[in-house]
Parts: sequence; C-alpha cells; structure tokens
Amino acid sequence: MKLAFLFPGQGSQKPGLLHELPACTAVENVLAKATETLNESIFHYHSKEALTSTKAVQLSLLTAGVATFKAFEEVGVTPDFVAGHSVGAFSAAVAAGTIEFEDAVNIVKLRGELMEQAYPEGYGMGVVLGMDADKLQSLVANHFDEKYPVFMANQNALDQLTLSGAFPGIQKVLDDARENGARCASMLNVSTPSHCPLLTSVSDALMEALHTISFQRPAIPYVGNRKARLLYEPVDIRQDLAESISSAVQWHDASTVLYEKGARLFIEMPPGTVLSRLAARAFPEARVFSVADNGFDDCQFVAKRERSK
Repeated sequence: MKLAFLFPGQGSQKPGLLHELPACTAVENVLAKATETLNESIFHYHSKEALTSTKAVQLSLLTAGVATFKAFEEVGVTPDFVAGHSVGAFSAAVAAGTIEFEDAVNIVKLRGELMEQAYPEGYGMGVVLGMDADKLQSLVANHFDEKYPVFMANQNALDQLTLSGAFPGIQKVLDDARENGARCASMLNVSTPSHCPLLTSVSDALMEALHTISFQRPAIPYVGNRKARLLYEPVDIRQDLAESISSAVQWHDASTVLYEKGARLFIEMPPGTVLSRLAARAFPEARVFSVADNGFDDCQFVAKRERSK
C-alpha cells in the first residue's frame, strides 16, 4: 500500500503546537536546528501571542512538519509521496530531500516577513463550502472592485473554495454566496491575501532568494501546488515554491494525483486535520489518518502494518 504524507498550511496552527510533537531524538534535533538557525528559541514562535504573526505561524508549521517527518523516519516509516498545502510545501520539499531544513527556515522566515509587509492590515482570506468554482468565480467577478479587490484562490475540494483579498471585498462575496445557496461562507484565520496576484511581488522576491540555496532532485516524489503535478526537476520545485504564494493552490487536483498514483494511505502531519478530512471525503476507499487526531504511535503502527501486507 502506497503512503502519502500531507503537510498542512496556515490556518492549522494552535498555541503550544510544538509541545505536542512526538517525544524522540529526531524531533529534538529538528527543534535544535530551528533554534540554531533562527538564533533564538523556536518555542518563541508558537505562543498564542506570537501566532498573530504570519512569520511565526509559518515557521512553527514548517518545524512541526519536518520534525514529525523525521520522527517517522526514525522508526522506519518513509512515504512514497509528499505534498504540502501552501507553506506546507516547504516541509514537503525538505522531506523529499530537495532542500535542507536550515535553508527552508531562512526562506520561510523571509516569506512570512514579506507577506506581513505587503499587506499589514485589512486583508485576508475567506472560505466557501457547497458551491462550484464556476458559480463562485461569477460572484467574484460581479463584486470585483479595484479599491477592495477580491480573487478566487485555492480549490481544496470540488465544493470547498477560498477567497483572497481585501476584507470588504471578501465579505461582499461571502454574503452573496450565502444568498446563492452556499452551505457555509466565512472568514478564515489568515491575516494576508495569500494565493492571489496581490502577492506577485512576494513571489518575485522569493524566487530571487530561492536561487541562493541548493536544490536537489527529490528522493521522494513531490506534488506541486500550482499545477498539481509530480515534480522531479529542481527548477520546477523552485518555481512551485516561489509562485504558489501568488497563485491558487490546486489541492483537490494534487491529492487526486496521489490517489491516481496508487496512494491508499494518507497521513497528515501535525497540527493539521483539514487535509486528512478532505482526503477521507474525496477517497472513501483510502485509509486516512492525522497525527493530531490519531496520535503518532497509532499512525506509525498503521503505516508499518499496511505497508507490510
């Protein structure tokens, strides 16, 4: 049975998340490397107060994802595929062996800082459930305003779509979506207009920074965010990491690629649970777990048992 590890993105964070990681040497080593690279304790980044910062959220998620991957590796569990949503893609790239963790820490720190500086207030994201992409896109077009721009962003499932832009623009589309039959339409706990053209300048700066670090061919197949394809060339993974922040994440298509390539066991890294729930709904024949819900010990036990069959 082929195994896919899923690395969650912003919105999955919670205070104290780094204290809930598996207790093992591999995790301790990753936490120490993060602290050394940042020149301050990584634990400064996961408090309730710190997590109001995009930079802190993204560094905490990167560290949690990579640390848990290393914990699985320590007990002999290696996935057949990796995929990460938004900043989770950096954790996936480290797990794939494409970039070093220390380099990812520096780039993700820059990514968070650039996002915060680009739109420090008044911008964010929303989510719409129970509406298809074409219908939501028409609502976005009806409400687009240069003063309060709003864009359709990620497609996490066929009927779970996100919006990105200025708060007033997002709110107008959310209200209209509810009036036009959406099951749910609400704001997300994200303080930047991610995955839309408003962050093109951030993508450009990230691309420049990513050219300063070393990239290797992935040892574990990596699925990209932008085009939902398996990527094998370093140049393609670099482009995916840089441009996904200003492009929609095609998560439904990305997870479908994993399923089509034979993945029947999905495990989501902490602290996320959304990606595993999306997978369980999209692929009822698959076995789906999250470390946050099921615990590390149960997840590694199931992975060993299923892959030995």
